[in-house]
Amino acid sequence: MILHTLIDYEILRVIWWLLLGVLLIGFAVMDGFDLGVATLLPFVGRDDTERRVVINTIGPVWEGNQVWLILGGGAIFAAWPPLYAVSFSGFYLAMFAILFALILRPVGFKYRSKRESATWRTAWDWALFVGGLVPALVMGVAVGNVLQGVPFHFADDLRIFYDGTTLFELLNPYGLLAGILSVSMLAMHGAGWLTLKTSGNVNARARRIGMVAAILTIVLFAVGGFWLTMIDGYRFTSEIVPAGPSNPLYKTVEVASGVWFQNYATYPWMMIAPALGFLGALGSLLAFAAKKDGAPWLFSSVSILGIISTVGLSMFPFILPSNVDPRSSLTVWDASSSHMTLFIMLVCAVIFVPIIIAYTSFVYKVLWGKVDAKDINDPANHAY
Repeated sequence: MILHTLIDYEILRVIWWLLLGVLLIGFAVMDGFDLGVATLLPFVGRDDTERRVVINTIGPVWEGNQVWLILGGGAIFAAWPPLYAVSFSGFYLAMFAILFALILRPVGFKYRSKRESATWRTAWDWALFVGGLVPALVMGVAVGNVLQGVPFHFADDLRIFYDGTTLFELLNPYGLLAGILSVSMLAMHGAGWLTLKTSGNVNARARRIGMVAAILTIVLFAVGGFWLTMIDGYRFTSEIVPAGPSNPLYKTVEVASGVWFQNYATYPWMMIAPALGFLGALGSLLAFAAKKDGAPWLFSSVSILGIISTVGLSMFPFILPSNVDPRSSLTVWDASSSHMTLFIMLVCAVIFVPIIIAYTSFVYKVLWGKVDAKDINDPANHAY
């Protein structure tokens, strides 16, 4: 098979870097509002009926939305094996915390209404809250630590050693800032979804909380960007070989302050990403204030796109820097699978991603409309 030679290796590497970003953004946009709604559940729903309304805005779609998480994990495994090995082993405890929290969501949906007891249902409501808050927080903390560098190194035979200690070392000030930004961003997104899918008191409370979350997103994104100017970044000091072998030890890297902003000076068009992060959150804030339905969710999606893109563009070509051995840092040019593997995966992505998008669009079209108390109290609707 020689078709893969039609696309250069370095181009395939960039394509899969872009696709990884698309899948992560897709997860944050599609499953992010599920996490945001779950985080807001105890606060926007004051009684059992209102909370059931909130749950039923995401109950029929959350499983389909998690396809983006599976696709993202699969893409990392197949396209960037060293990244998968380091992140999923080094962040093992953090991953376990995320998975435990995510497991609470389906269990909460299924068991919450099995008993009429108010205590029983309240306990599961808080379990759903944990299932939304913890993944949003921990994922943000992880991104904050990636920007600072992760403690790992490669031996000469490319064995990977993680030099970190416990989960708590991830909870450093900048990591926590990134985590809180993630929570506020997804809370804004979840509030936008609730304004689209609910009415009455739930809608009004979601708007008020959404405005606060949008303001926090703007402020924390600005603070995080300013703080990043004082955090050391990473850059090549050896020749860059975009089509070189996937061996991180073939390069030399230095650590210097302000490096994460060099790409914006070299490629000014990249400023579009942080601009979208700010403008999307501002648009969401104004849409909440104007009592628009749907617009806050669209604007928050733009903000998510901008914020996540800002991280990727700031670090490019680095995808996982090492703060104990900069030479071991993983980059787009030395951490990918083979040329053939990337090509075969690209063919699969071209076939299956449009199918997933088409299926998802169909489901949302069928389930379009607001959820109210009448819907959930109708036995024919099989509501949660």
